[in-house]
Amino acid sequence: MRKKRAERRIISPDPVYNDIVVAKFINYLMLRGKKGIAEQIFYSAIEIINKRTKTEGLQIFKTAIENASPQVVVKSRRIGGATYQVPIEVSKHKQFYLVSKWVIAAARSRSGRAMADRLAMELIAAANNEGGAIKKKDDTHRMAEANKAFAHFR
Repeated sequence: MRKKRAERRIISPDPVYNDIVVAKFINYLMLRGKKGIAEQIFYSAIEIINKRTKTEGLQIFKTAIENASPQVVVKSRRIGGATYQVPIEVSKHKQFYLVSKWVIAAARSRSGRAMADRLAMELIAAANNEGGAIKKKDDTHRMAEANKAFAHFR
């Protein structure tokens, strides 16, 4: 290894909930540096969740993140001319990164309505163990299970 591993930046918590996890999610949601718009989308989505479920929106968000977080992923390893899909356990940081990307991608792929509405629907679905992000997690786990025989290549 030539260079040392990049150190993790400390980001400041979001202004409304004073939560670092929310700030990180907003950063992942952001497109082209438009943080204000990303914040509007997220906070609107939380308000929509509050109205629809009659429960705390932030709690639904946390539950959705927890439910859709993958425990293992597969990584391609090339060994002796053959490429194997090797299952690897995922760190907490990587879990949050993956689940954020999956939830946002699933929300963006939903049709119609504003992004805040789609994000709210996806978070509610993930909290109820359904929706695009949960499907992605299940597919990933199934793939890791199918390739468990190659775990010794780790």
